[in-house]
Formats: sequence, structure tokens, C-alpha cells
Amino acid sequence: MTFSTSQALTTSETPEEYFDRRRHKRVDIQLPGRFLTHIGNDASLSTINLSCSGALVQSSTLPDPGAELVCYFDDLGRVVATVVRHTGEGFALSFNVASHKREKIADRLTWLLNKDMLNLSEEREAPRYAADVPAQVLRRSGQVLNCRVLDISLTGANFECKGAALPKLGEVVSAGTIPAEVVRTGRGGFAVRYLQKSERDSL
Repeated sequence: MTFSTSQALTTSETPEEYFDRRRHKRVDIQLPGRFLTHIGNDASLSTINLSCSGALVQSSTLPDPGAELVCYFDDLGRVVATVVRHTGEGFALSFNVASHKREKIADRLTWLLNKDMLNLSEEREAPRYAADVPAQVLRRSGQVLNCRVLDISLTGANFECKGAALPKLGEVVSAGTIPAEVVRTGRGGFAVRYLQKSERDSL
């Protein structure tokens, strides 16, 4: 199955009607994740369906319509989105992404929809290697977190951190000398992705 960023134009509709109908095909796929509000609160979510331009999600926390969120979907990554409306199970999101980002989401959705049917193995952007070594992570407040590295790759790392307040989802920290963004938090630890040079320059 190939997931395209748009559907075919029918002979009975104008380009404007086609654009308004549904610019990007939605597929039923369940991905867990979390979202971060502009005031720093985060909560869990799970997608009900998903497209290149938006998602319907289930969540016990309902941000106000119009609120802008930073969402982190497992197997998909970080997406900035706006709450469109509440639903019976959660809320609908419209993604605030450029066309090249939509193409990346389309490619990833194609992979996710096909990998189980074709028994494909997962391929990360960079291989992760198991580790069990001490490390220090510096928060922007100046707080130093004494952690242990559980696994590491060229693009990020996973830390165990006990007895300290964990950084929040979306927070920028320094993992050693490398600026990184917190992309996942959980009981007793968190994961980061290293920032690209263009992102570091804007800090």
C-alpha cells in the first residue's frame, strides 16, 4: 500500500471543491503519544485515524479548540498542530507543517501500514546501541541531572534518571555537550533527540 499526500480529483468536482473535500486521505492507525501545551503541560494521547494534514486522537485531557500543541507520536515524531474541535473520544488536530514535512509523514505512514503486512523489520534513522554508563544532563535552569545512558545512537539517547524531577516533553537540555530535545518521558527516565545544527543556531 502506498500512502499519497492527496486523493484523485473526480470529474464531478471543481479543484476548489476537491481541496475542501479532504486534501489528504485519512487512515485508521493507532499510535500512542503525548502532547505539550504552550504553558508546558503535557498529557497522553492515542491516534484514532491519521493523515498528512491532521489526526483524530483519543485523550482524557481536552485542550481548548484553537490551542496550538506540540505533539509527539510514537513511530512518527514531533508535529506542531492546532486543536480544531472536540469529539466524543478526544479531539481533532490540524497539522501546522510545510509540504516537505507532509511528504515525510506520508513516507512514514506508508512504512507503518506496510511493515506488518509484509513482515518488514523496523529501520531506525541510526542504529541504537545498548549502554549502561553514567552521564550528566544539564537543564537550561542550570540543574544537573545525574543519569545513566540506557542506549544511544547518532540521533539521540535514552536516559534513566531516578530521584529527580524529569525534564518536560519538548524541553531543550544538554546531553554532555550536545543540545537535545526531550521527545519522550516516562517513569524513571526520558529520551532525547540531538538537535540539528540549524536548530542549535536558533537557540
